[in-house]
Amino acid sequence: MLNSGTKLGTYEITALIGAGGMGEVYRAHDTKLGRDVAIKVLPEQFARDSERLARFQREAKMLAALNHPNIAAIYGLEQSGSTHYLVMELVEGPTLAERILTGPVPVDETLPIARQVADAVEYAHDHNVIHRDLKPANIKVTAEGMVKVLDFGLAKAMSDEPTPAEISNSPTLSMAATRQGVILGTAAYMSPEQAKGKTADRRADVWAFGVVLYELLTGKQAFQGDDVTEVLAAVVMKEPAFDALPAKTPPAIRNLVRRCLEKTLRRRLPHIAEARMTVEDVLSGAAPAEPVAAARSKTRERLTQAAAAAMTLVAIAFAVGFVLRAPQPPPQPMRLSAEIGADASLYTPFGSSVILSPDGTRLAFVASSAGQPRRIYVRSLDQLQATALSGTANARDPFFSPDGQWIAFFADAKLKKISVQGGAAVTLCDAAGDRGGSWGDDGTIVFNTANTVPLSKVSPVGGMPQPLTTLEPGETGHRWPQVLPGSKAVLFTSSTGASYEDAEIVVYSMASGERKTVQRGGFYGRYLPSGYVVYMHEGTLFAVPFDLQRLEVTGQPAPVLEGVVTVPANGGAQFSFSDAGNLVYLAGRAGGQNISIYWMDRQGRFTPLRETPGDYYNPVFSPDGKRLALEILDGTRRDIWVYEWERDTLTRLTFTGEVNQYPVWTPDGQRITYISLENGGYNISWIRADGAGKPERLTESKLSLRPRAWRPDGKVLAFRQQSPDTTWDIFTLPIEGDEKSGWKPGKPQPFVKSASVEAEPAFSPDGRWIAYTSNESGNNEVFVRPFPGPGGKWQISTGGGLYPKWSLNGRELFYRTEDSKLMVATYTAPGDSFRADKPQLWSPGQFTDRGTFFYNFDLHPDGKRFAVLKAAGTEQTAAVNKVNIVLNWFDELKRRVPPGN
Repeated sequence: MLNSGTKLGTYEITALIGAGGMGEVYRAHDTKLGRDVAIKVLPEQFARDSERLARFQREAKMLAALNHPNIAAIYGLEQSGSTHYLVMELVEGPTLAERILTGPVPVDETLPIARQVADAVEYAHDHNVIHRDLKPANIKVTAEGMVKVLDFGLAKAMSDEPTPAEISNSPTLSMAATRQGVILGTAAYMSPEQAKGKTADRRADVWAFGVVLYELLTGKQAFQGDDVTEVLAAVVMKEPAFDALPAKTPPAIRNLVRRCLEKTLRRRLPHIAEARMTVEDVLSGAAPAEPVAAARSKTRERLTQAAAAAMTLVAIAFAVGFVLRAPQPPPQPMRLSAEIGADASLYTPFGSSVILSPDGTRLAFVASSAGQPRRIYVRSLDQLQATALSGTANARDPFFSPDGQWIAFFADAKLKKISVQGGAAVTLCDAAGDRGGSWGDDGTIVFNTANTVPLSKVSPVGGMPQPLTTLEPGETGHRWPQVLPGSKAVLFTSSTGASYEDAEIVVYSMASGERKTVQRGGFYGRYLPSGYVVYMHEGTLFAVPFDLQRLEVTGQPAPVLEGVVTVPANGGAQFSFSDAGNLVYLAGRAGGQNISIYWMDRQGRFTPLRETPGDYYNPVFSPDGKRLALEILDGTRRDIWVYEWERDTLTRLTFTGEVNQYPVWTPDGQRITYISLENGGYNISWIRADGAGKPERLTESKLSLRPRAWRPDGKVLAFRQQSPDTTWDIFTLPIEGDEKSGWKPGKPQPFVKSASVEAEPAFSPDGRWIAYTSNESGNNEVFVRPFPGPGGKWQISTGGGLYPKWSLNGRELFYRTEDSKLMVATYTAPGDSFRADKPQLWSPGQFTDRGTFFYNFDLHPDGKRFAVLKAAGTEQTAAVNKVNIVLNWFDELKRRVPPGN
C-alpha cells in the first residue's frame, strides 16, 4: 500500500482508487505534464518474475498503441526502484457495476452506453487486441455520458494467482497466451470456451458484451451461483432468463442479446461490429423499437397489401431524395509511405528536415548525397523526382513563405531565402545558430539564432534583426517558433533544463507582449488550422483543442500519433502539415535511444564497444585510453558519465546543475572539464575523474560556452564561445596553480574572433598548433593556426570538414565529413610552417550523425581505431529516404480528440 505523497518517478500518489488481482490502482499527479493519472502498481510477485514481466512489457507496448475515445489510454509502463507500474488515463465517474447496484438501467440510457462499448471493442479487435475481461467493473461512464472501457488486454498481459473474491468480481486467471487449458476472464462474464479452458478469440468479447448488456437491462447477472464453480457451471450448462428482459426492450436488442449469448461458437454473433450496427439502427429508428407483441398488433391493424405497396413506393422515393440531398461523409484518412525522389539521405539530427508547402502541393526536404554537402530539395507531389536547389549548401531547418513561393532556411550562420523555382539564395541577416523559424502572413519572419537566446524578427527583404521575446527567470532559450494566423501571436518552445520533455509550449502576443503557457511537459508546438495545438512528448504527437482568439487551450490533450522521430538534443521534431490537413512525418524511435558505441577500424568494420543502447553524445577517451567520458541524456537530465570499457562499468560523474555537457579530459587524466547549466547560465567546470570532491567552476559567464581541448601541458583550455557582436569564436583560458595550492583560472583570451563561425578547437600533440573549423569559405572547413600566434593559417580539408582530431604520432590530422565519414591528412611542421598533404578517406565506415554541435566519434590514443556512435544493430547507418504521409489527417484528428469548450 502506497501512502499519499509517495513519489514514483515524476508521479505523486494522492489516493488509493482500488485493488484487485491485477494490482493496486492509485490516483496520482503527473508533475511533468501537470495532469492527474491513474497508476496501477503491479503485484510484487509479478514484478519479480522476469519472464512474465518481459512478456507484460511486450503486451503493454501494444496496448498503449490503442487510441480511441471510448478506451482508457495507457500512457506507459515505468519503474521506480523495484516498483513496476502502469500509467493510465484517469477516468472520473462510476463503473457500470456501481450503477447497476441501484437497479436496472432504462433502455434509453442503456443503448448509448452499449453502442460506445461496442465501438471500443470493435476498434480494439481491428487492432488485434482482445479484452478478455469485459465486465461492468471495467466500464466507466463520465458525467458527460462518455463511456471508457478499462484494462483492455491486461487479462492476457498479466498472470497472477487466484484470490478469494466476490463471484461478480471473481479472480482473473491469466497465463502467457489464450491457449487450451488456460482460463482467462472473470467467472460471471466468461464465455463457455473460456470456462472450459479452451482457446478464446474475439467472440469471447462478444459473449461478455451480451452478458453486460443483459445485466444493464435487468439489473441481474445472467449467470449466478454460490461460488465460482457454480457460476462456471451455469455459463457452460444453463441459459439466461431472457424473459427477465424489460417489456420495453426493442426486438432487435432482444435478438442481439440472444445471439451474443449463443454457447455454440458457430451460432454466436461473429463480430462485435454487428452488435454496434444493431444498436445504432435502434437508436436511429431504422430498427423496430417497440415490444414484439405491440408491434405485431399494430401491424395487423394497419397493414394491407395496397398500403404496404404505397409505403414501399414512398420509402423508395424518400431514399432516393435522401441520397441525392444528404451531405457526403468526410473523406477518410489515407496513409502512404513515399520515397523522397532523390538519390540522397535525409538530414535528421536537427529540426524538421521535411516540410509541406501551405497548399500541400510541394514537399521540401534537406538531404545530402555522396560527396555533396546537404542541400534543400523540392518535389512537386505530382512528380516522381525532386530537384536540388543550388545555393543551399549546409542548409538546415527550412520553412515556407505563406504563399509557398519561397523557402527560408539557415546556413553558414545566416538566415537566407530562395525561390522554390530555384535561382540565387538571398541572405536576410546573420544567425549564429538556428533553432527554427516561421514566416507570418504579414511578412514578418520570427526565428531563433542560438540555443540560449530569445526570439528575434526580421523583414522578408532582410535587414537588422529586432528582438521579440525576452527570457524569464529559469528559461534557457526560446525556439521552434510558429507565427499564428493573423500574425498577432507566436507559438514557441520554452526550454528550461536538460530535457525538452520538461519544456513548455508558450504563446506570445506580439501586440501586448503578454505570454501564456499552453502546455507543460512538451516541445515543438504547432497550431493547426483545424483548431488544435499539437506537440511532442516522448516520441508521441499529442493534440489539445486551442482557441485562436483567446489564445488558450479549451480541452484536454490526447495522444494522436506515436513513433514520430524527435531530436532530444535540441527539441526538434520531424513532422509538418499543410493548411489543407495533410501530414508528413518521419517514423522511428524518438531521439537517440537506440544509439550504441562501437569500435571502427580503417577497413570500416564495426565491433561493439558498448552495445547497450542509450542516448549518448560526445564520447572522448582518457589519455591512457582505458576510459571513455561521455554525455548521456536519460530523458530528464544530461550528465557526464565515465565508462571503463575493459571492465564494462559505467559511472555517473555529475549530480549538480541542470545540464552537464561536453566532457574534456585534462592531459593527466585526473579531471574532466565540462559545461554546466546553473541559474540560467552555462559555465565551464571541472571535477575529479574518480568522482571524489565537488565540481569547481572555471568561468563566470552568461554566454554559451563549450570546452573542447587542453594544451598538453594542462595550462591552457581552448573553448568556443558565442559572442553577441560576432557569432561563435574560439577563446583560450589560462590556468595556474596545482593540486596543493589550488587552481587559479585567468581571464579568457580570444584566439580566433571574426564574423564567421569558428569552432571545435583542438591542440596538436606538441601544443604548437590549434586545428579548428570555420565557415569563412562558405562551407565548414578545417584550418590550422599556430598557438598562441601570430602566424599563418592553413586550410586542411576540401569539400567540408568538422571536428579535427590529432593523432599522438605527430603525423596525422583526422576530421569528420558532413555525412559522418572520417578523413585523414598527413602533415609536417618545419619551423613556423605547416604542410598538410591532400586528405584521404580513412575508413569507408559511416556512423550515426548526432547533429552539428555534438561529437559522434573519438580517436583512441593508439591512433589505430575510433569509438563511434551508431544506431544499434546496423552494419552501416541506413539512408533515410522515405517519409510517411497522411491525407485528410485533420478529419481524423477531429474524430479522435473531442473539440474544446
